[in-house]
Amino acid sequence: MFVRHLTVGDFRSYPSAELPLEPGVTTFVGLNGQGKTNLVEAIGYLASLSSHRVASDAPLVRFGAAQAVIRGAVMREGRESMVELEINQGRANRARLNKSPLTRTRDVLGQVRTVLFAPEDLALVKGDPSERRRFLDDLLVARQPRWAGARGDYDRILKQRNALLKSAAPVLRGRGKQRRPVEGLDTASERESALHTLDVWNTQLAQVAAPLLYARLRLLRDLGPLLGKAYDEVSAGQSDARVSYRSSLREAMAARIAEGEVPELEELHAELLESFAEVRAQEIERGVTLVGPHRDDVVLTLGELPAKGYASHGESWSFALGLKLAAYHLLRHDLGDDPVLILDDVFAELDAGRRERLAAMVADCEQVLITAAVEADVPGGLRGRTYAVSLGEVTARE
Repeated sequence: MFVRHLTVGDFRSYPSAELPLEPGVTTFVGLNGQGKTNLVEAIGYLASLSSHRVASDAPLVRFGAAQAVIRGAVMREGRESMVELEINQGRANRARLNKSPLTRTRDVLGQVRTVLFAPEDLALVKGDPSERRRFLDDLLVARQPRWAGARGDYDRILKQRNALLKSAAPVLRGRGKQRRPVEGLDTASERESALHTLDVWNTQLAQVAAPLLYARLRLLRDLGPLLGKAYDEVSAGQSDARVSYRSSLREAMAARIAEGEVPELEELHAELLESFAEVRAQEIERGVTLVGPHRDDVVLTLGELPAKGYASHGESWSFALGLKLAAYHLLRHDLGDDPVLILDDVFAELDAGRRERLAAMVADCEQVLITAAVEADVPGGLRGRTYAVSLGEVTARE
């Protein structure tokens, strides 16, 4: 699979741009702030409906414009498909596939698949658990796009359960006398009603949380061996890079999961309900959900030590790069074709040895898109076709 042509309109700094692409390596060279990353960001957005640089869509629409358009012609097994996204200010985004409107924008997921590595990915090692959870969930969606809907369902139900814990806090804590009771209910009945509603949300949250947790654990089990291999290749050593899952479930189950066990779906569902019951008092007191995939973490270790806080700068880069390369090889194996590999301003952050080893590791990828401020940072054998980017103008070099 590769992107044959990219069109953007009012996206970031570009009023419009047309960019022919081809298999192999394409390098975009330009000083910082000239617009080279905007181009690969647009391709990443076609694949994931999100940006690797900002949390919301608003900065993606060029200042003064009402909408941005990204259009990609994608080749797979000799057949071309056209994927188009409209990013709208103040209203829902829209998607088209082969010029036909789609009911939901997420229905376009899977038409383009990318693995993108950028300096921001150092947060996978050094950042908060949310960075590592997002990495896992994004990979789940790339592997099977239906998980986008499951993630949305989980977030929606979690938000509603948290709203109940917060709004009904005085009643749930048995302090209902401090407020005016609901008409027709005494304080005890009101608390019983609130607890029943909480149980309903427990059931709904467990129903969506158990499959998500099960999928994460299976994914991590598949990813682990690939991570170890990729880390060793990029670092030119054997450092026993490993990954495990830290669960918010009860201690005994969390210990089993940390050892790499993947419990069956039904067992995880029952354990979630038991864990909700165990932390009910704390959740009522704090007004927030304390158990579930949103509270979990992915633990990265080198030997016996956690990478976070102990890994050197170079080791952290190798670990983050190893995670992304492992994700690439997992998708390649599962899907039968190569995702587009995007290396955004990466080579400047790597020493000479890691640059050359990375270049050798990605040489056989079907399509590699590279951005660099200094062309000399990119190993000579990996530059391929080169575009110069200056003030939003993209010029092919001979």
